[in-house]
Amino acid sequence: MTGLVLYARSRALPAALAALAATAVFAVWAAGRLDAYLDPDRRVPIVALAPLLASAVIGTSLYAPSDELDRTAVRPWWPRRLAQLLALAALASVLLAPAVLGHPEVFGPPAVIRNTLGCTGVTAAAAAVLGARLSWLPAFGYVTAVYLASSGARGRAATVWAWPMQPGVQPGAWAAALIAFVLGAALYAVRGARAEGPRG
Repeated sequence: MTGLVLYARSRALPAALAALAATAVFAVWAAGRLDAYLDPDRRVPIVALAPLLASAVIGTSLYAPSDELDRTAVRPWWPRRLAQLLALAALASVLLAPAVLGHPEVFGPPAVIRNTLGCTGVTAAAAAVLGARLSWLPAFGYVTAVYLASSGARGRAATVWAWPMQPGVQPGAWAAALIAFVLGAALYAVRGARAEGPRG
């Protein structure tokens, strides 16, 4: 087997790709049942939760089964880790965007792409700090709290802290999500996922 195939299998990438595809299919199906053509705000659950599910799937693929070997390898691992994270984030963004086609200025593809990047960044940082198994937890807690608390939030500050619930191309929301993605990707690329016991 080639090194690339072994790398993909050790990170369970085939299963992650299948789960991303299933998440996208579910998001498209769910969005079709919301009658969003009557009110684009009905897309908020899809715009918030589909990227969250996709980032959880990406987080599970960040597990390194041979942390000792990774740390003692001759070649640095950060380019592989970064390439994997960027590729999965890009794929998830492309797959989820069709769930909310139309109304880009409200809750359309830009909001889904932004949330996918932001949630993936939070998940990648959590993988470096908590480990891949629990990497989904901080993003889940944050997005859930913002979803429940931001219904009446207005103003410039709200576009930053409530970025998962912001429509369209809000500059503050994009800045917050991109910062989360860049910092999370950099931390994961440099440190890798925190070592855990073998998966049972």
